[in-house]
Order: sequence, then C-alpha cells, then structure tokens
Amino acid sequence: MEPGAAAEPVSVVMPVRNEELNLADSVRSVLGQDYPGELEVVLAIGPSRDRTQQISERIAAADSRVTLVPNPTGQRPCGLNAGIKASRHAIVARVDGHALLPPGYLRTAVRELHQTGADNVGGIMAAEGVTPFQHAVAWAMTSPFGVGAAKFHTGGCPGPVDSVYLGVYRRDAIERVGGYDESYERAEDWELNHRIRLAGGMVWFQPEMRVTYRPRASVRTLAEQYFHYGRWRRVVARQHSGTINHRYLAPPAAVLVMATGALAGVAGLAGLFSGAAGIWPAVATWGLALPALYAAGVVGAAAMAARRLRLSVAARLPFVLGTMHIAWGIGFLTSPRSLIPSNRGAHRAGQQT
Repeated sequence: MEPGAAAEPVSVVMPVRNEELNLADSVRSVLGQDYPGELEVVLAIGPSRDRTQQISERIAAADSRVTLVPNPTGQRPCGLNAGIKASRHAIVARVDGHALLPPGYLRTAVRELHQTGADNVGGIMAAEGVTPFQHAVAWAMTSPFGVGAAKFHTGGCPGPVDSVYLGVYRRDAIERVGGYDESYERAEDWELNHRIRLAGGMVWFQPEMRVTYRPRASVRTLAEQYFHYGRWRRVVARQHSGTINHRYLAPPAAVLVMATGALAGVAGLAGLFSGAAGIWPAVATWGLALPALYAAGVVGAAAMAARRLRLSVAARLPFVLGTMHIAWGIGFLTSPRSLIPSNRGAHRAGQQT
C-alpha cells in the first residue's frame, strides 16, 4: 500500500479440518495482523475427528469478524470455494488452519498487489520443526536436495513465478477462471495459479511473506504427504500439457532407476548362487550399484548439512530425503487416470450459478 492510501478490506478464507492443535493460534495470527483495513475471517469447517468444530464456534462467538461455513466433503478446494462465496471483500487471502502468519503479512501482500498489478501474491513456506525429525524435514523442505529449486520453498528474489505458498488474491482473478477445481485433492493452488496465468494474470513471489509451517512428525505421515503430492502432480501434468519439468520428473526417474537396478542385482546374485557364469557378476555389481549410488547421494547431502545442524537432526536426514523422494516418485508413477472424473468442469464453483 502507498503511504496514506486507504486500506482495502481483506477476506481471509481458511479451510479447516482436524486442526484442534493449531487452529486457535492460526486464527490469532490473522486477527492480530497490523493491517489498517477491515478484516474478516471465514472458517470452512470440514468433518473432524477432534474438537475443530467446537474451537471454531468458540472463536466465532468471541470475535464478530469470524464467520463459519460448512464444508461437508472436507476437501480443501471445496472449503475454499465455499469460504470465498461466503466472503465479502475484493481481496481474498487463502490461509491454512495450521499456518502462522507473521506480523505485516497482509500489509505486505496488499502493497505488492497494488505495486506489481499481480493477481496473486505469496511468499515462502517457512518450514520450522520442533522435534529432531521435524527439523530434518524442515531442512529438506527448504533445500534443493529435498524439493528442487521452487522459490516458495527455497527463497529467491521477488518476481513472477508459477505458484506461491498460500497466496493473497484479487477476487475477480479467482472468479474469472471459475474458482478452485474441486476435483483436486492436492495441488489445487498450483492448478488455480496455472489457470490464472493462462488467462493473462500474474502470480508474484515476495520473499518477505514468510509463513511458518509445521512439518509432518513421522515417517508414515511424511510418506503419505509426498505420495499424494506426486500422485496429484501427475494429474496436473495430464490436464495441463507442458507444465512438467525435470524437478518433477527427478523422483520418479530415481525410483525407476533404483527399482531396475535392484531387480537386476537380485537376478545377478541368483545367477551367481546357481553357479552360472557369464555376465551375472557384472549384472549383480552394476544393478546393486544404482540404489547404492542414490543412498550415497542422500548420505552425502546429510553430511554437508551436518556442519550446520545438530547431529540428532543430520542423522535423520537420509531417511527423510529418501522418504520424500521415493514416496513422491511412487505416487507419480502409480497415479491413476481415474483421479479426475470426466465431468471435472462441473466441480468448479465459478461455473455453478
């Protein structure tokens, strides 16, 4: 915002489900923004196994700026569309129920929208851990070794990008492209931003907008997260040709190479044990070398990071990196075409009248 300019009102839309541990702090970080304009918060509440509904009701009862809308499916795109429909203002900020906005986040976002003419402004997914495992995941999520070179993970200079973390949108940009595609269970932000850019809009990265993100706390939940990331990134690639690049192809390629090498190595060892001669020693050696090279790579990355991390964190990095890469790659390779139904366009809220 320019000095002295009237501050536009902002609607903050939060799809929430099973957020008992984080919701109150997340909403507090929104309502506590040093933003000089009007704020409203719309919580789109999905069916939860914890006290998310009760906490949401308590928050709304204590602050008239908070309203609640139901999200019966529990899916994020559905909740976002419902929340946007219920909101009132021309600027819409998308926030997760476990995200902690830093002071000045909305002020910076609205300033950038005006100065750049962008349709969406966002920043960095600033992963911060609590336990040693989470610290290791946070390092991997902010390093090219873990997630490639996407600016919203690793940082960089302000400028146009494909997508950003969360985002503060012009409402008319969302409505112009028909809202979030409710067929998507993951990658819904990337897919929406892609359609905004296809329509001539701009997505702008501003590294000042760092949002604290709490990583998954176990190997199982981390593997599930990255499996679904890979699965739905393949869906985006099918629906929007030309959007795939080497960063997305690296994990499935690594999985294929390691699987091929492991099978060749087992076949070679079987040949050796059976007493056969010929190429079997070479097959076993080269086959087993492929997964061994990958393992050496992640161990080497952990060793480089160990100079800046506690030993308890660095020791977990090879397992964290392997989990992220392999789960993402398997998800991508096994992603079925049936994930997106043939009538996908009917799921866009903007096309419903």
